Amino acid sequence: MQNINYFCIVKRFKSILRLQFLILLLLFGSGNMAFASNELTDSVTLAHADSAIQIGLLTCQPGQEVYSVYGHTALHYINTDKNIDVAINYGTFDFNQPNFVLNYVLGRTDYMMSIVPFQYFCAEYNYEERGVVEQVLDIPPMDKLRFVEAIEENSRPENLQYRYNFFYDNCTTRARDIALGELGSQTKYERADGGPTLREMIHQYNEDRPWARMGNDLLLGFQADRPTTVSEQQFLPYHLMEDFDKAVVGPDGHKLVKETRTVIKPFTHVVEKEFPLSPTACAIILAVLIVLLTLLERKLHKTFWLLDLVLLLLIGACGVVLAVMMFSQHPTVRLNLQMLLLNPVALICLIPVVRRGIKNRSHWFWAFYFVCILAFFVGNLIQSYAEGMNILALSLLVRSGMSVWKNKQTPVIQQQKA
Repeated sequence: MQNINYFCIVKRFKSILRLQFLILLLLFGSGNMAFASNELTDSVTLAHADSAIQIGLLTCQPGQEVYSVYGHTALHYINTDKNIDVAINYGTFDFNQPNFVLNYVLGRTDYMMSIVPFQYFCAEYNYEERGVVEQVLDIPPMDKLRFVEAIEENSRPENLQYRYNFFYDNCTTRARDIALGELGSQTKYERADGGPTLREMIHQYNEDRPWARMGNDLLLGFQADRPTTVSEQQFLPYHLMEDFDKAVVGPDGHKLVKETRTVIKPFTHVVEKEFPLSPTACAIILAVLIVLLTLLERKLHKTFWLLDLVLLLLIGACGVVLAVMMFSQHPTVRLNLQMLLLNPVALICLIPVVRRGIKNRSHWFWAFYFVCILAFFVGNLIQSYAEGMNILALSLLVRSGMSVWKNKQTPVIQQQKA
């Protein structure tokens, strides 16, 4: 099976070879469900478990596609007595699930655990040109046996799936929890609570992709801007790898990682260029255009209702998307102050606003929107907005303010004409 991370956009097959490879991997993956159930449960004596069983954390290099820029995490399980050498992956899903995209947006996507021969796991990442580092864990024999029991339990058909959440319950956090088990409460990390926000952490990985970063920031609400705990910071594969590298565990305080080795050497990737203009540059161009047309409108004593039509259509459509996110099970997208600017009410008032604009009259929506934009600016105190949003807000504040002023001046103008 193909593992997918971050927002789970399925990559398209780039060649027939890739398709054949995935089919082969799928066959082995599905077969290994029975493999896990039949062979992982074989008893291993406690005295022999330490030498027979080896557990490693696999950290995979970020890929070139937008959805893979955060890397990936899996587990490596070896049992020399049973001739088992597999990769355990919590990043597998079925794209053919009904309403997959809608369910993902609403946080209702189910991922599953898959088990594949380690050589096929390596073959896939080598094909994708993504390096893999393994950290062999130094954990007691009893905890190794608990790991085997946990994998057996997870591999049962009724337990394969879990409700995926990118920040709080993903392939990396699942791998951490299953690898450490009860040792998790005894593991001490060098990193402290009160660290960077979730938004700041993902910015480290998409700083070369401004439009992708803007898309993320547009969807994330203010709950992504609070300081994080060490556990919360470990949703990112490389953060977990760094924490494991310096972690100590158990009463004796021994190092959690006894050996780090390169399974696949890292590849050099060239970041593909996005749209030549940055979000800030586009926001400035749009803002200048809106302000100039608004000033010209004022000078000619007219209403450019076509401009209002386009603006309210875009604002309202984006607002509907953010409004839908309020019903998502992803806690970090439910409360988003950017909805004050990208306001769904604009879509509701679209026709009345345009009708009054054609008659060179203003609508009450502009006064409402003016107040919303002021509240949006105050929201900067608790939420980081997407790049360019404040610039766009300033231009829309000017336009809504001029519309409110026009509405107050209309009786005076009509009286003068009379």
